[in-house]
Amino acid sequence: MEQKADIKSMNLEELKTFIEELGEKPFRAKQLYEWIHIRQVDDFEEMTNLSKALRTELAAKATLTSLKKEEVQISKLDGTRKYLFLLEDGNAIESVLMKYKHGNSVCISSQVGCRMGCRFCASTLDGLVRGLTPAEMLDQIYQIGKDIGERISNVVVMGTGEPMDNFDNLLKFIELLTDENGLNISQRNLTVSTCGIVPRMKELADKKLSITLALSLHASNQKKRLALMPVANKYDIHEVVDACRYYFEQTGRRVTFEYSLVGGVNDTDEDARELSELIHGMNCHVNLIPVNPIKERDFVQSNSAVIEAFKNKLEKNGINVTIRREMGRDIDGACGQLRKRYKERKQNG
Repeated sequence: MEQKADIKSMNLEELKTFIEELGEKPFRAKQLYEWIHIRQVDDFEEMTNLSKALRTELAAKATLTSLKKEEVQISKLDGTRKYLFLLEDGNAIESVLMKYKHGNSVCISSQVGCRMGCRFCASTLDGLVRGLTPAEMLDQIYQIGKDIGERISNVVVMGTGEPMDNFDNLLKFIELLTDENGLNISQRNLTVSTCGIVPRMKELADKKLSITLALSLHASNQKKRLALMPVANKYDIHEVVDACRYYFEQTGRRVTFEYSLVGGVNDTDEDARELSELIHGMNCHVNLIPVNPIKERDFVQSNSAVIEAFKNKLEKNGINVTIRREMGRDIDGACGQLRKRYKERKQNG
């Protein structure tokens, strides 16, 4: 059986080619693109300015990726919403909506599962299933926007998965998300997180986009990073930080370092001193994250006095720091937890 075309993952040019191959006029592609990316319909039948015959042909030859909202948890503390979406193949992914004064921010997943194995993360416990298509990444944002009836202004690719491990689809997603013919979110309002796949970071830098790169650093030296993040076996901590410097040189965009504070593991005065030396002189921002405890690991959160002291030490060394405000603590806040629970429910029937 012939594979159906994934038209939500196509840019306007590709859509034109597809439409012309169906024997239609090129202007139909623009109409189709608008239905998909501006009106964000879930069904070809809703595309009322296309002929019935064309709608029937599209349904036969193309898929219109549409994620099914399986579960939504809403925080009573701050209105954060955690979504569990089902994909066409039965896999589940999760996304988070965070409401800030400056607008609505959505954190999306880039893969089903993850193969990076970071020790404090629930996303990676069952390994990687597959990368998401550009359409599946986009539709997380579209469905959440429709659910709340408001515009999404910021996007972070920081949910389940390693975006650089799904690189081509990530690039296509960025192109579609920031396209002026579509949702038209500014590249400056997009952050992509990585645990440090150096060649891809450099490749992304060479694209000279205006997106923010966030590196999951989580340690102040190579030995500790190895203990927390298997990716450090492949790329030394200095190599990863150098790739961040390169990113800034190529794009002029300040890099964010994500640093999860794990009680007694990476939150000492010595860690703060080493971290300051490691990133000294860089145009960067450090985001300190009180680690979310997960039951499969025995990590605990640093206490607030330790977190504050760590922050002060970095600031004394001239480093720009914030402590991440914890959103949705009363729901399954940590990456991968909601999906994991859903899978356990399914297995236990």
